[in-house]
Amino acid sequence: MRTAVIERNTYETQIKMELNIDGRGKNDISTGIGFFDHMLTHISKHGFMDLNVIAKGDIEVDCHHTVEDVGIVFGKALQKALGDKKGIRRYGFFVLPMDEALILCSLDISGRPYLNFDAQFNTDRCGDMDMEMVEEFFRAVCTNCGMNLHIKMLSGKNSHHIAEGIFKAFGKALDMAVSFDERIEGVLSTKGMLEV
Repeated sequence: MRTAVIERNTYETQIKMELNIDGRGKNDISTGIGFFDHMLTHISKHGFMDLNVIAKGDIEVDCHHTVEDVGIVFGKALQKALGDKKGIRRYGFFVLPMDEALILCSLDISGRPYLNFDAQFNTDRCGDMDMEMVEEFFRAVCTNCGMNLHIKMLSGKNSHHIAEGIFKAFGKALDMAVSFDERIEGVLSTKGMLEV
C-alpha cells in the first residue's frame, strides 16, 4: 500500500493529512472551508484515493493560507506515498464534462514542477472560497510533488461547474498517472530516474 501521513504546523495553519493512493475513494475532510472540502472530496472519489484531512487555519483572515497550505501538504503526501515511482505510468490525462463546462487536465509526475493554469471564473467566490485560490492550490501541489500540470478550460460559464470539473479531471488524470503498468521496468524515463 502506498500511503503517507504528513503533519505541517505553522502560525497560520495546522494540518494533518493521511493519504492512501491505492484506496477506494473514501474520505474524511475538514478544512473549515466548505466549498474546498467539497472539491477535495472530488479528488479522492474520482482518483480512488483514500484521503483524510484535518486543517485549522486563520480563515478569519481569509481562505488563502489554508487552501495553499493544504496544497503543500497534499503535494508532499503524494511524493512520499509514490516513493521511488517504479512501475507507474507517470502520465495522466482526462477531458471532463461538467454540464456546460469542459475541462482538460494533463499531468506528468516527472520531478519537475510546472503549472499551466488556463481557466477563468465568472464569480469571485463559491461559498466561502475565493476562486483565485484554485490556481494557488494546484501550484502548491505541483511544487511540492514535482509535477508538471496543465489545466485548461475548454468551455464553461458557471464557476461551480468549472471548479468541480477541474478537481474531478485532476483526480481522474492522477489516478491514471500513479497506476502501474507491468511492462515498465524501473521508472518510465530514459534517464532512469524521475526527479530533478
